[in-house]
Amino acid sequence: MAKCTFLGLGVMGYPMAGHLVKAGHDVTVWNRTIAKSVDWASEYSGSQAGAITEAVQNAEFVMICVGDDSDVYAVAEPAIAAMNPNAIIVDHTTASAECARKCHAMAQAKSIGFVDAPISGGEAGAVNGQLTIMCGGDAVTFERANPIMDAYAKATKLMGPSGAGQLTKMVNQICIAGILQGLAEGVHFAQKAGLDVEDVVQAIGKGAAQSWQMDNRASTMAKDEYEFGFAVDWMRKDLGIALKTAEAVGAELVLTKMVDEYYKDVQNMGGRRWDTSSLLKRLT
Repeated sequence: MAKCTFLGLGVMGYPMAGHLVKAGHDVTVWNRTIAKSVDWASEYSGSQAGAITEAVQNAEFVMICVGDDSDVYAVAEPAIAAMNPNAIIVDHTTASAECARKCHAMAQAKSIGFVDAPISGGEAGAVNGQLTIMCGGDAVTFERANPIMDAYAKATKLMGPSGAGQLTKMVNQICIAGILQGLAEGVHFAQKAGLDVEDVVQAIGKGAAQSWQMDNRASTMAKDEYEFGFAVDWMRKDLGIALKTAEAVGAELVLTKMVDEYYKDVQNMGGRRWDTSSLLKRLT
């Protein structure tokens, strides 16, 4: 059993912190909206704190899952100041590689370990404890943190030094954006051609066209259902990070730029909180 703290109880963090309790760890949580942490503590019989410095006191592992770079800095800086040497921070936020490297340096200056560990799998993955985690940091720190992350992960992998986890998550989002645009066009074509989308998916879903997105989103897309899943606002945030990084490293992301603009169209249609599969809405 380890003494853990979880900072940030959003759609992902809330169930992830719960899995730590189920795994037998001693867990304290903190959230900007205190009511959320109170609800969590009641549901999981855990502890909640009103301040970050209180929450991380004597913690061996501190997990962070917030919104963006600015949120990470706002949480990590007071946490690092209050943590004990030899403790470890695991940041599950999807943020920039630069943010990861700066936080790693801040932590290292206080002899605290830091792992950038963005996650993939969506809300369902968090609820079911089946997340994929891409990690950046040193091997010793990763090996210490890995058994703790096992509480909510189906797969974890160390990708390289600090920032490598975030870079890998950018690749993940780049690939998803392209797949979803292709799926949207495929569903759109099937509908216009008078085909039954369910029949089409059954016919092609076991072949080369198969993808997680097809298996889990084609049916809901055909039904015009988007009030769930990973929000367009968050996808644009992630793609923005990827596009900015691409400029810095000299990578050309033609399709990603195009799909990001398409998501902007969806936002303008009122779909800021729609699932990312809502790219189809532009075509109907």
